[in-house]
Amino acid sequence: MIFDELQSFIITAIQNRYIDYCIRLLASLFCGLFLGIERKQHQEIVGIRTLMLISISSCLLSILSLEMSRFLHFSGDSTRIAAGVVSGIGFIGAGAILKQGVNIKGLTTAAIIFCASAMGLCCGSRLYFPAFSVLLLGLFILSFFHKIEHKYFPLTKIKHIKLVISSLDVNFNLLKEIILNKGYLIKDIQIEKEIQKKKTTIVFVIKCSDTTDTVDLSDSFSSVSNLQKLFIYE
Repeated sequence: MIFDELQSFIITAIQNRYIDYCIRLLASLFCGLFLGIERKQHQEIVGIRTLMLISISSCLLSILSLEMSRFLHFSGDSTRIAAGVVSGIGFIGAGAILKQGVNIKGLTTAAIIFCASAMGLCCGSRLYFPAFSVLLLGLFILSFFHKIEHKYFPLTKIKHIKLVISSLDVNFNLLKEIILNKGYLIKDIQIEKEIQKKKTTIVFVIKCSDTTDTVDLSDSFSSVSNLQKLFIYE
């Protein structure tokens, strides 16, 4: 009985154009809302309001695309609007990608921006099931596989360790052992020796996790003899 009444209400609502528009926009708004909450939990630059606006804007343009061909008897290809959204959203996504030293951050956020736009277009075309299916799958991917990546592939960040030693005789095996014992991966080693000053400068390029304790890492080199300076940077 309740199901029949609900079904009747939905059919009546769809028949009313303005209520139908509101349903589409609200559906796209919720898609952007949940994706925005997920991003804010990770302290990303793109947050709730941004993704909600992207999603409802894409939905609006999708509605415009459909209504131009249906009611305004538009003779051109109305799907060009949706194609333009896909192209234009790439510029917003590119703005979310940041380069910090040799590290690149924001690729996942850029993908989420694209996803929010796609779901908005789907809601604008009344394709609610694909839109909410992608929303659920997206949230599952972001939460579950985020843990999988951090557990099995934690070394995602590049850092440089620069050591200035006042000696030409350097125990490289000890330096390597200190880094490897911390669970880091050595990608490259750069060595510069100043013969007259009897000084050696070594730069280790390592892969580490996002949660690397820089203070603890620096303290690990306290046992290195003749160590003058130590720099850790990206």
